[in-house]
Amino acid sequence: MRYLGVDYGDVRTGLALSDPSGLLASGIGYVKESGMRHTAVKVAEEARARGAEGIVVGYPKNMDGSEGPRTEVVRAFVALLKEETDLPITLFDERLSTMEAHRFLSMTDTRGKKRKQVVDTLSAQIILQDFLDRQKR
Repeated sequence: MRYLGVDYGDVRTGLALSDPSGLLASGIGYVKESGMRHTAVKVAEEARARGAEGIVVGYPKNMDGSEGPRTEVVRAFVALLKEETDLPITLFDERLSTMEAHRFLSMTDTRGKKRKQVVDTLSAQIILQDFLDRQKR
């Protein structure tokens, strides 16, 4: 099953796509739209265009597992996304995915503007890969 991974952000929303077998995630870029509704429309379009059969959206829980204000924002985004697509949408715990992306980018000496352009995509890839790995178990 092919999945589209989404790391929702206020400025950029990172996207990743799994291979058809559902084993490997690859970053495919980001959406930079103004407003949550426009972002939801664009994400749904990307899912259709790339043949996704499901969407995995990173769910930003607090480190203690509780839900904070950011989880409400993601839930609002998912509600809009559900208006744009009939694909199943899974919320997946994304704790530490952005930190992991920044650590990787530091190891590869990716800095400045280039770093800002790839961190959201890499975060989406990490979220989706973690989801795929959990599905295998």
